[in-house]
Amino acid sequence: MEKFMFLFRGGDTHIHNAKDSKETMEYIQSWTTWMQGLGEKGILAGGDPLQTTGKQVNGKFKVVTDGPLIDAKEMVGGYLLVNAKDIEEAVEISMGCPIFEEDGKVEVRPIQKQN
Repeated sequence: MEKFMFLFRGGDTHIHNAKDSKETMEYIQSWTTWMQGLGEKGILAGGDPLQTTGKQVNGKFKVVTDGPLIDAKEMVGGYLLVNAKDIEEAVEISMGCPIFEEDGKVEVRPIQKQN
């Protein structure tokens, strides 16, 4: 098995802006259910939501700015580490992610193996 990172971009609902509406609570529960299912199958290897604040260090002069300062639809909201036999299987696993209900994106990246 190899490890892959899922980077979640976009979507309208994040833990930091979740409202107490029935729809929002159901959406958040769909994430919990999906991740619990991955855990029960031995697929989930870790992950966390990310806060919306942070800093960026840029360029050879190491200029520090408040960030992330990219379009909210492109901001990374969290990540998971998953186990899969190859990238095709990892992509297939990502297809069950609830972020697609809100037109979000999942970037699937293989973790570099250590020599």
